[in-house]
Amino acid sequence: MVANEVVAAAAAVVEEPAPASAGAVDPMRLASRWRSPAEWGAAAAEMEAEPAPSELNTTNSSGLFAVVSTDRMSVRYLGVNQHGHDVGVVQANRPAPTRRAVYYFEMGVKNAGQKGQTSIGFTTENFKMRRQPGWESNSCGYHGDDGYLYRGPGKSESFGPKFTSGDTIGAGINYFSQEFFFTKNGSLVGSFQKEIKGPLYPTIAVHSQDEEVTVNFGKEPFCFDIEGYIFEEKMKQQSVSDKLDLQPDISHWIVRSYLLHYGYQDTLNSFDMASETDPPSNHQNGYGEPPEMYGLSHRKLLRQLIMSGDIDSAFKKLGEWYPQVIKDETSVICFLLHSQRFIEFIGAGQLEDAVKYARSNLANFLTHKAFDGLLKESVALLAYEKPAESCIGYLLDSPQREFVADAVNAAVLSTNPNMKDPESCLYSCLEKLLRQLTVCSFERRAFSGDQGDAFLLHKEVQSCDRSRCS
Repeated sequence: MVANEVVAAAAAVVEEPAPASAGAVDPMRLASRWRSPAEWGAAAAEMEAEPAPSELNTTNSSGLFAVVSTDRMSVRYLGVNQHGHDVGVVQANRPAPTRRAVYYFEMGVKNAGQKGQTSIGFTTENFKMRRQPGWESNSCGYHGDDGYLYRGPGKSESFGPKFTSGDTIGAGINYFSQEFFFTKNGSLVGSFQKEIKGPLYPTIAVHSQDEEVTVNFGKEPFCFDIEGYIFEEKMKQQSVSDKLDLQPDISHWIVRSYLLHYGYQDTLNSFDMASETDPPSNHQNGYGEPPEMYGLSHRKLLRQLIMSGDIDSAFKKLGEWYPQVIKDETSVICFLLHSQRFIEFIGAGQLEDAVKYARSNLANFLTHKAFDGLLKESVALLAYEKPAESCIGYLLDSPQREFVADAVNAAVLSTNPNMKDPESCLYSCLEKLLRQLTVCSFERRAFSGDQGDAFLLHKEVQSCDRSRCS
């Protein structure tokens, strides 16, 4: 599973690093290697794939006392109830998904009937479908006729206002706090500690003549501002970490170390000038210049050359400054630079030059399995009349140049004799923190029975992008 691979890869940065010789860089482990839209899309889809309730289940219900509409989005009570077991109970077709921060659904009371005994809640798969949610063990329910919360036999308490015809009632699971919560007409009624284990099915019930309710599993806008609720819950979690006692210049140092690591010298100078404080001291070893200062001006120029597509000049400068990096003509760095030069020919529409270059410089890598994927994708660009619009067109975009630039940057850093930790040439401190955060979030979810969302960087980036656009 992709999710497991993400955790394993992230966990690798907190293990004891294995010794590595200078130039022993595996660019496929760089963060920028995962920035192609196709790879991100596939990884995100697999990590987040989880079916959610979409309609009412007509096969597992107390059909003797209720009838479900043909679209399976509403239920009406039949006949006249004679005793407490004459309940029209209907579960959703699937249990509530668990790999998210919050799950929520709503019930609209179309007709409260004679007694107003509609209810909403959560039940397990083996729930007795002749009882209202909350009347049996392993279930909970908010009931309209008395406003009580029920959590099993003999467990009932005054909870919120009664509800009747025209009201919209919501029920949710907060995986952050491990609580159930209920709403009425867009307002939060209350919450309580989640005790039920196992897959939980959204459940609605009608219990008296003419009662009819509809259900909304998210196809229509909710009455309750669930997105605002989730945001507030995340802010509560954030406030916990905000109270941690950190050194006052730690954020400055993390950003500065990132700029140093990737050779963004001009941005670094601007950052230091704009800072209200003096550049912070080196937190890594307490004295001297940080190891990321190594070859800063060289790495800056190499990045600029690669990002502008001038691969020939990048090759030349590497040969002058760090010949050991490209001494082995079949090394991964040589392959990435040669493949990028080929891609630049394609991007410029120089197909004949691209073919000639491939025959002269890429043929040597055909037998290397490690290069097989990128090599095939690069050469496949020749097959398209408009390669930029193809499924592999992302190779012509700036993220691919950035990946190659990051690989060269890591290779140069690996030649630093004072670089004690081989992992340091691959990841900045900021990236190590993000990977550690990913591991911790998955661990936290494991402690909660594999419930709740995990920190996924691509989601946070997309969320920030949407916020800027709105």
